[in-house]
Amino acid sequence: MRALIQRVTQASVQANGILNGSIQKGFLVFLGIEESDTEEDLGWLSRKIVGLRLFDDDQGLMNLGLTEVGGDLLLVSQFTLHAATKKGNRPSFIRAARPEFAQPMYEKMIRQLTADLGKPIATGVFGAHMEVELVNDGPVTIWIDTQNKE
Repeated sequence: MRALIQRVTQASVQANGILNGSIQKGFLVFLGIEESDTEEDLGWLSRKIVGLRLFDDDQGLMNLGLTEVGGDLLLVSQFTLHAATKKGNRPSFIRAARPEFAQPMYEKMIRQLTADLGKPIATGVFGAHMEVELVNDGPVTIWIDTQNKE
């Protein structure tokens, strides 16, 4: 699994012209799933996302997490995070999981993030064409890949 996490002051996602999810202060998380991902990867990634300390404390240091600042989370599926660009100019998405595997994993991630955060999260619509708006705060953007747990 790959996650691109952005600290935001606000973010929203629309699918088919309908607002599906929006948050104020928190994390916008784009999630890419591949066939080799496991529920162990899912749990590890959820705990990592919720535990990230990316918000400033009183001294201006990134020492606070989502729960400490009352932040929210917006999760958006994005198979293009697994784009392979080594050859040619047209990306290959062969590493991205097929929908019949990816959608149940995405739904499990929604449940896991909700449990780990202790409150419901906002989401996009799996497989839909979406329009995402955000105000990146900082900017702060973090990349996590469960295949490279550093």
